[in-house]
Amino acid sequence: VLAIAVMVNVFAAALPASVTKFDTTANQLFTLSEQTEKLVGSLTDEVTVYWIVRSGREESYLESLLSRYQSLSDKIRVVKKDPDVFPTFTQQYTDSFTGNSLIVEAGERYRYVDYNDIFVMDYASYYYYGTENWSFCGESELTSAIDYVVSENLPKVYLLTGHGESSLSDSFTSAVKQQNIETAELSLLTLESVPADADCILINAPQSDISLDEQSKLREYLGNGGNLFLITDPPKNEKLSNLEALMADYGVSTVDGIVVESDQSHYVWGTPYFLLPDIASHAITTPLTEGGYRVLLPISQGLTVADDLRDTLSVTKLLTTSSSAFAKAAGYDLTTYEKEEGDVNGPFALAVAISDTVDDGITSDIVWVSSAALVDDQTNTQVSGGNQDFFLNALGYLCQAEQSSLSIHAKSLSSDTLTMDSAAVSALTVAVVGVIPAAVITLGIVIWIRRKRR
Repeated sequence: VLAIAVMVNVFAAALPASVTKFDTTANQLFTLSEQTEKLVGSLTDEVTVYWIVRSGREESYLESLLSRYQSLSDKIRVVKKDPDVFPTFTQQYTDSFTGNSLIVEAGERYRYVDYNDIFVMDYASYYYYGTENWSFCGESELTSAIDYVVSENLPKVYLLTGHGESSLSDSFTSAVKQQNIETAELSLLTLESVPADADCILINAPQSDISLDEQSKLREYLGNGGNLFLITDPPKNEKLSNLEALMADYGVSTVDGIVVESDQSHYVWGTPYFLLPDIASHAITTPLTEGGYRVLLPISQGLTVADDLRDTLSVTKLLTTSSSAFAKAAGYDLTTYEKEEGDVNGPFALAVAISDTVDDGITSDIVWVSSAALVDDQTNTQVSGGNQDFFLNALGYLCQAEQSSLSIHAKSLSSDTLTMDSAAVSALTVAVVGVIPAAVITLGIVIWIRRKRR
């Protein structure tokens, strides 16, 4: 019996973690995504993960995660490096390190993954609401690092400047880097054309219009198969006529004013311009709908798609309002949420994906979102990262990045934010404040009467 017990334990120890350890955590912390399984399962080169940790201080979350990566492929090798035993080991990779950090290496490429990037606190949530929300980003960081060290060419996104464009926040910039997408600023005022290595151009909330010369350069870039990610707000002062004229060539135009919803299930916090749009099926949006995430777009401009698109064009409405939405012509000066004379009836698109076949096998793709709140940290927190996921998915889609096209969502160690539309809040209020107390009181009266009669 003792011999059998020893043999069973030896055999069990040799089995992969996916067989011997079951993920019973509420947020499925150790369940790897299909993207990770695809990437790790297709590895042809050996990838070494150095775990920088002192003996006896191994982080249990990290240990379980690494064992699951090893079970996916024999190309993954995990090596512990105790800084007390190997004090100079990390110097060839980083100037400083934190315990329980990782170094991922394949050939001549490597990436250092700090412990503070694996366990991350949402500072925006702490700043605005005073709550400490911690997330476990182990899978997203490790998969990104593996993708980086085995990839030969990384996609490059140019951020247009010169028109008062908004900069991406630190969290969104970090998320783009994690997707192994390189970024650089671009001023078309000083260049004859868009750089040849541009996989995509990002125009983020410009405050002034582009020139006709810049419009011509962008049109030439798109005509040669380039890709564009456009994020705009309803204009406050100057209308973006040249930029809108460029988009009109692709069958999409704007409606003046700010979109207001009449359907309570399509907005939050009792504010009809804090929109919760419907999400259509597309490569960009499928991960969100499968994960049950929403996109929140406060202060949006309506987009309409022309009926007579040319044969080479295909337009998908990614995010749409309800049929009862309308555009307030007063814009930022609106004084009522009621429909007035001059307001335009919906429904509207709030985000579209455009595909234009410019040559055999060559397409030009454009994603246009009509609210700059898509990349706002506070707004993103309200939908538990849904806005950031949409942004990253769209960017990866435009860059045609095979592994980076879909983001891996961080796993919350506390709890996700529950975002409810106004209709659900009203129904829940009626039930909790009215129906349930009334039912309890009625039941009490009935029981009291029966006992009285007895």
